[in-house]
Amino acid sequence: MDNLFSFNEPNVWTALAQADKPIILYGMGNGADKVLNEFEKQDIKAAGVMASDDFCRYQEFRGFTVQKQRDFEKQFDDFMIVLCFGSSLPDVTAHIRHVAEQHKLLIPNIPVVGENIMDDRFIAQYRHEIKQAYSLLADEISRKVFKGALDFYYTGELKYLDMIESDKDEIFENILRLRDERYLDLGAYRGDTVDEFLHYTDGYRSITAVEPNPKNYQKLCEHIADIENTTAINAGIADRVGTMTISKKAGRMPVLGSANGVEIPVTTVDMIDCSPTYIKIDIEGMEQQMLSGAEHTLRTMKPKLDLAAYHRTEDFFSLINRLREITPDYCIYLRKHPYIPCWDLNIYAV
Repeated sequence: MDNLFSFNEPNVWTALAQADKPIILYGMGNGADKVLNEFEKQDIKAAGVMASDDFCRYQEFRGFTVQKQRDFEKQFDDFMIVLCFGSSLPDVTAHIRHVAEQHKLLIPNIPVVGENIMDDRFIAQYRHEIKQAYSLLADEISRKVFKGALDFYYTGELKYLDMIESDKDEIFENILRLRDERYLDLGAYRGDTVDEFLHYTDGYRSITAVEPNPKNYQKLCEHIADIENTTAINAGIADRVGTMTISKKAGRMPVLGSANGVEIPVTTVDMIDCSPTYIKIDIEGMEQQMLSGAEHTLRTMKPKLDLAAYHRTEDFFSLINRLREITPDYCIYLRKHPYIPCWDLNIYAV
């Protein structure tokens, strides 16, 4: 544990602030917006924005004309690339790695939810909590994944992701071992994780799929209509019963507090009458609240858990610590599945 905070490269934000080459952002949209906002806070200058050839139309983005990589290669002898989007698609991740072979590539930690970035101040603030979570992990693979994720968040270096990725077969076959479960799917989207559950189980008693976004919920209902013993619930999951407003957009992430959104019911795991033996939780930054609203279920039933740990910068350690507070006898594992950046980082508990 003494080496947990030993980093072989500088903090990614320090490296960007001290860069002696032009900095080109790769990607547009929400991720690039967040990176540029952080650049403004830290007085880091971007020299341009690029997109892959299929997406580049020389459109305007935040005052930049979006160009192709080869356009910048004509302008500059060399430059640094900052990745501003995520993907699990093999052809996309292969292209990202190819880009990294041509130019220095950094992936700054911009959380999906929240404002925390991992810099030296963050490390100092959460040092005790990080060490505590690391000490609670059940196997050496989990500790390797934890250290690799920490190294990646701190340095922005892609190599640390490559060192810790694994497919899901190992965790489902050796750790979760799904058998005759009552499955509660929190953040069911349009049914993709229901399909995943069916792929990895040899039988089940019931499936309860919860999705907050009304458009996604409609698609979910259509998807599971012919699957036996399934129930769909259109609700958000939190630590209380009530309502919340989310964006009308049909993306996977429910944007809270949207001025032009739609109001949906909010409930807790303890209020859902399904007696789950296995729960998957991927609810876009509401995982802490979900745990608080599931204390009775976790303590009395101790269901197997598949818990997303990447929406907030602190999730990969704070969720481990919170889970241990609620139910001390869980064995807790951490795995990182193929995705760039450090998304699909999941806590598994049995």
